[in-house]
Amino acid sequence: MQAVTFSQPGQPDVLQLHRVPTPEITQPHHLLIKLHGAGVNPIDTKLRQRGTFYPEQMPAILGCDGAGVVEAVGSAVSQFKPGDAVYYCCGGLGVSGTGNYAEYAVIPEHFAAPKPKRLSFLEAAAAPLVLITAWEALYDRARLTANQTVLIHAGAGGVGHVAIQLAKLRGARVCTTVSTLDKARLVRQLGADEPILYTQTDVTAAVLAWTEGTGVDVAFDTVGGATFFETVPAVRTYGDLVTILEPDHHQGSFKEARKRNHRISLELMLTPMLSGDEAGQRYHGEILRQCGQWFDQGQLSIHVAQHFPLAAAAAAHRAIETGSTTGKVVLAIA
Repeated sequence: MQAVTFSQPGQPDVLQLHRVPTPEITQPHHLLIKLHGAGVNPIDTKLRQRGTFYPEQMPAILGCDGAGVVEAVGSAVSQFKPGDAVYYCCGGLGVSGTGNYAEYAVIPEHFAAPKPKRLSFLEAAAAPLVLITAWEALYDRARLTANQTVLIHAGAGGVGHVAIQLAKLRGARVCTTVSTLDKARLVRQLGADEPILYTQTDVTAAVLAWTEGTGVDVAFDTVGGATFFETVPAVRTYGDLVTILEPDHHQGSFKEARKRNHRISLELMLTPMLSGDEAGQRYHGEILRQCGQWFDQGQLSIHVAQHFPLAAAAAAHRAIETGSTTGKVVLAIA
C-alpha cells in the first residue's frame, strides 16, 4: 500500500510517500480499514518535529484520525462487518504498524464508531480527536452543566469549533476568542453567544463585562503559554480552568488561581492509547457513537477548511503550522 512515512524528526519535507506492506489482522477483535480520509492534527506536527513516543520503532506513519470502510474483520469482531463505514481515533503515535496517513489501517474494533451518515469521509476523518478532546475537557474535566458560562479560547480552531457546539448542547452560554471578523461570524453560526476579538479587545475585561463582573464558570484553554495564566482573572472564584497544553511556570504564576480556589484540569485525550487503558479506549468509541447521532440529527457539524491528497502531507503540515487555520485540515485518500 501507499503510506506517508518519516524516518527522523525534522521539517515537513521529511514526510515522504512510500510503498509499505499492507497491515494484516493478527488479533481476533481487529478491523482492517480501507481509508478514505485521515485527519491532520497539531500533535502530528509535534511528533514530526520532535520524534514520536516510540523512537525505537521508526520509520513511523502519523495520523490518529481515520475514516473509511471495513475491508475485513477478525474472528471475534461483533460490532462491524465488511462494507461498514467507520470513523475513529487510533494509532499514529509511533507504534509500528499503526497510523492513518496510509491506504489501510488495522485497529481494535472498540475504537471505531459508525461513520455519521450526514458526513463525508473527509468530514468524518476530521472529527474524532477534536470531539473527544472537547468532550473530555468540558463534560468530564470541567463537569459543565446547563446555564453555566464558558470561555473557549480559539473558537474557530479545530478543537474550539466543536467545543462551542458541545457546550451549547449541554445548555451553556458561550463566549469565545477569535482573531478576525470572519471567524467571529463562523463561531456565531456554530452557536457562540459572544465572540471576542482578542486582537482588538482586552479579553478579561470583555469576559467580566459579559458575566456582569463575576467571571465564567468554566474556561477552556486550547492555546497554552501565557494565555493560560492570562485567563485566570476571567474565571470566577471556585471556577474551572481546563487546558490541553502543559502550563509553563516561566510564563506565569498559579498564585491568583490558588487565591480564587480554581480547579485546574489537564486534558490529554491520547492517554488511553499511551497507557493501554482499554476502558478509556472503549469510552472514546462511545463518545464518537453519541456524537455520530448528533451529527445525523443536525446538532453537530465539522468544518473542514482545507484538504490535501495523501502525497501532499507535508503541505498539510505546513498549513497547520501557520497557526491561523480555521477548523480542520484533512488528507484525502483514494
